[in-house]
Amino acid sequence: MERLRVGFIGLGIMGSAMAMNIHKAGFPLIVYNRTKSKTEPFAKLGIPVAESPREVAEKSDVVIDMVTDAPDVEEVLLGPNGVVHGAHPGLIVIDMSTNSPDHARYFARELGKYGIEFLDAPVTGGDIGARQGTLTIMVGGKYEVFEKVKPILQAMGKTIIYAGDVGNGQMLKLLNQIVVGIDMLAVAEAMALARKAGIDMEKLFTVLSTGAANSFTVQYYMPKMMKGDFEPGFRAAHLKKDLRYALETANRLNVPLPGTALTLQLYNALVAKGLGEKGTQALLKLYYEMAGISDG
Repeated sequence: MERLRVGFIGLGIMGSAMAMNIHKAGFPLIVYNRTKSKTEPFAKLGIPVAESPREVAEKSDVVIDMVTDAPDVEEVLLGPNGVVHGAHPGLIVIDMSTNSPDHARYFARELGKYGIEFLDAPVTGGDIGARQGTLTIMVGGKYEVFEKVKPILQAMGKTIIYAGDVGNGQMLKLLNQIVVGIDMLAVAEAMALARKAGIDMEKLFTVLSTGAANSFTVQYYMPKMMKGDFEPGFRAAHLKKDLRYALETANRLNVPLPGTALTLQLYNALVAKGLGEKGTQALLKLYYEMAGISDG
């Protein structure tokens, strides 16, 4: 059976690796990125580079977007030169960005006016998961559409979860981000106290990584934090955005989330300090500052 043609919009830290894995899996690919320099690795491989999201849609069966936030998704999908203007029968859009269930339902409604099918399919697993093709992907939308594009998703992820109706993929992702954010807070607090108490950080890492406190944050981010490496695998400003969406949803459903609220405020402080483009692990710098530790 002929492989679906895939268009990929958004070649940031995650998107570039995800698109490259689609190419490696043998799917015909066309890419677009607002900053053209990020398309150069693809052009060097002979992969077509589109001039607009509209062109991506015209030349694809499936369009994937992986951009920063809901306004960016709206621009590439519904904007003046957006995907809707390249709509054709059978076109499927997969939004792999993280925003909110309400946004997912809105995009589905608007695209539906042009006969376009829509799935919300945010991911988790960080930059390492994107590079290795081991992401966890949470998908909301029509099951038959999900089944049609599943081989494409399997090129990017190891665990593919069909979550049900449109919006449920985003809901699962926000729940994931609550745990991710609070876990980072816990690691930063432990490391700050360890420094003040004179505990060897390697010993702390051994305890946390081999006992009940073990987590992806401990395994992947704590070694970076110990070395003072705060460059992004996932940007602090993006986690702040995700936690805000989680709290907005919780407020609407009257669910108290005090831990999430505290974590969001700490990331607000981190962004206010100009560290929003650093990795989420830069939260440690804030804790070191509050504790009077000078070399954080």
